[in-house]
Amino acid sequence: MEIPTPREQKALAAMRGIKEQVKPLKERLASLEGSGRAQARVVLDLKQELTRLKNDWDRWQTERRDAARERMIILGHEDPD
Repeated sequence: MEIPTPREQKALAAMRGIKEQVKPLKERLASLEGSGRAQARVVLDLKQELTRLKNDWDRWQTERRDAARERMIILGHEDPD
């Protein structure tokens, strides 16, 4: 068996992609808010995008946990419910 499993690898890759998207958005948001010239619409759009990415992150994190549990069951380290 491949560890991490392909299912886990897919989730981890998605999470890395999300992390790469979040960093520049947070930096831009901090820059706008720190400048005192933040345009309310731009700030709102950035916050909405960060919220969407957080929801995606949570979904992929659940998928990764489920995949890891599945692997542990297959390996006999956990009992299926």
